[in-house]
Amino acid sequence: MNPKRGEIWWVNLDPTQGREIRKHRPCVILSADWLNRKRSTPVVVPLSSSPQSAPPVVVSIPSAGSDSVAVMDQMRAVDKRRFTHKTGSLSAADMKSVEHAARMILVL
Repeated sequence: MNPKRGEIWWVNLDPTQGREIRKHRPCVILSADWLNRKRSTPVVVPLSSSPQSAPPVVVSIPSAGSDSVAVMDQMRAVDKRRFTHKTGSLSAADMKSVEHAARMILVL
């Protein structure tokens, strides 16, 4: 399995603790492809559905579905064993929105 930056994969995020986003849900791969090849823990951003975005924390990503949003404050590294299947990729414009929000959230 070799997930690539910008791809959408279903990931089993359970078990979780506290207010962490949970369930088996789609996530977009945020980490660089070279890192995804070398490490077993890509950085992902979980996706959810919401009619409204609230950047930079919740960012609309229409290429993943009409009500799809990236929940930016829940980005995390996950083991590839949690990945079940690939379902698509973000558009270049949506990936730029995710990148911009990540920079704002992490103050980069």
